[in-house]
Amino acid sequence: MIPNFELFGKTFSVYMITALVGFLVILSYTYRTAQKRGLDEMHMLYMILFSAIGVGVGAHLLYGITNLQHLVWLMGNLWNLPSWKTFWSYLMLIFGGSVFYGGLIGAILVSFAYLKRNHLDSGAYSDIAATAIPLFHTFGRIGCFLSGCCYGIPWAHGFTYRYCAIESANFVARFPVQLVESGLNLGLFFLLHSFLNTNRFKSHLLHLYLLIYPAYRFLLEFLRGDEYRGFLFGLSTSQIISIGLIAISAATWAAEHKKAPRSGCTKPAEKQLS
Repeated sequence: MIPNFELFGKTFSVYMITALVGFLVILSYTYRTAQKRGLDEMHMLYMILFSAIGVGVGAHLLYGITNLQHLVWLMGNLWNLPSWKTFWSYLMLIFGGSVFYGGLIGAILVSFAYLKRNHLDSGAYSDIAATAIPLFHTFGRIGCFLSGCCYGIPWAHGFTYRYCAIESANFVARFPVQLVESGLNLGLFFLLHSFLNTNRFKSHLLHLYLLIYPAYRFLLEFLRGDEYRGFLFGLSTSQIISIGLIAISAATWAAEHKKAPRSGCTKPAEKQLS
């Protein structure tokens, strides 16, 4: 497709452009939604901005973990390398890519750390953030499709890459698994948004997201053709993480439901002071 393009003499990545657009969209969405729900919109904004750091660190860290054998080799041959420059070039290759689940986990950890540090209502703020995740991911997967950083299995009626940096992806008609996931993510956003507006599953929309997305991600992995992301027991890294997230989310939600009071009413969320 069009992994990169030239503008004003500089090369830009299509994926980075779509991810940036998605990030700006969710900044606007979370800011406005926090205002409407009586929450501190600036805290909402800061939480999203800090979570972006978690996305970057987590996504690259998990990518490095999928290349663990290369990292082990690098550490074992550390003193045989000709220079530290060579070492850093290998390290950049090992951690140079990104994995969505790593970014998701990193963002969740940073977000809850921010909420706890500022004594904010984690349920109220996480409901908005959980709704925004699939909205951002919708744009991200369009970028993946255009750049060819990941791709589907061969399919006679699919799309053919010609400029993908991964040679094996080129000149083979492939199933547009990224576009399918983008559409499912957009549908999930509208579903969670409707629940948010009607206060259904209040304080549990992150649990709901972590039950629904991993379920269809597990199935979509069978339609992906990029097999370099690591496999264990016949399942991809993302499928194993999907199973883990579903189990953890279901167990956590059940435990919280068990502890919740059976009667009484709750006060509406009040706007926090920054």
